[in-house]
Amino acid sequence: MLVQFPLALPISLTLTVPPIFFGLWESILRAVPKKKTSHRKKRQRFMAGNALKDLSSLNKCSACGNVKRAHLLCPYCVKAHITDIFSLAVTPTHLLSASGASSIKIYSTTEPGFPLLQTLEKAHNLGCHHLVASRDGLVAASIGFGGEAIIWSLKDGKWVEDGRVIGTLQLFLFFGSWTSKISIEVLISLHIDGNQAGEIWAIALSADGQYLASTSIDGRINVWDNLANRTKIREFETKKNFGMSIDLSRNGRFTASGHENGGIYIFNNDTGRLFHSLQGLAKPVRAVAFSPGGTLLAAAGDSKAISLFDALSGEQVANLSGHGAWICSLDWSNNEEHLLSGLVKRAF
Repeated sequence: MLVQFPLALPISLTLTVPPIFFGLWESILRAVPKKKTSHRKKRQRFMAGNALKDLSSLNKCSACGNVKRAHLLCPYCVKAHITDIFSLAVTPTHLLSASGASSIKIYSTTEPGFPLLQTLEKAHNLGCHHLVASRDGLVAASIGFGGEAIIWSLKDGKWVEDGRVIGTLQLFLFFGSWTSKISIEVLISLHIDGNQAGEIWAIALSADGQYLASTSIDGRINVWDNLANRTKIREFETKKNFGMSIDLSRNGRFTASGHENGGIYIFNNDTGRLFHSLQGLAKPVRAVAFSPGGTLLAAAGDSKAISLFDALSGEQVANLSGHGAWICSLDWSNNEEHLLSGLVKRAF
């Protein structure tokens, strides 16, 4: 028996979709879970072209014969600090280094291999953050994180402690009663050996080591006379902004300071007054340096540029740009023809 079935013809259906669902389809597709990239794959992509490279700039130490990196001190001979080195000071015959450790190490700059000559044990219990030396190489100064300031002198080829900078505590004494018409106010200055942390921050020595200048966290600038038993001879006030850098002219006449707010000041040590308030760099000033003749002042910092000022007139005479990082140190050549700058990126 033959059974016949009618053919089912396709029927077109039309559905009306509310406009609110028009943008949902793409979001649904994006919400579908994707295959997660493994940590190994990410690491391979990250290290592609950035893997550790072999050191090719190697040579042998002329003193001990061990292999070392070229243009770097030999780690076998130098025996450097166990913590980060925060400051270096160079004299004609020695290199002084300070770190977060309590000792200051002294190396020879006249012998092959820069051997370690002396270690000043327990100089600063909490470590040392600033270390400077005079141009003649006979006087040095170091500042510890605990606030202590020590003056060192070179005697018979050895560095010895010559004394400490004593802080001054001022007290006002009031005699009488607040209701009486007669009263007496007395100002007493007490010299105490115990500077608080931050009382002395950046430091600078004059060329002959007689004068020591320092900044503080509250913007004060102090100058001491090392030959007069380290007596404070000048105290200058600024806008109470953190003093990050300081320098003394080689003749000891002027003191310049750079501050966190970008301010730059020049003080006259002879008159004890502010000489110039220079146009700032708008960013922290991490280095200031007088030229050997004392006629120019270089200032630099986070602005990645060096500004040159006429120290006598206070006018800006040049602006040296092109640095790619913060400038943390400046130094002039003796003939004033070259200016060296040190950057954060370990470039010069």
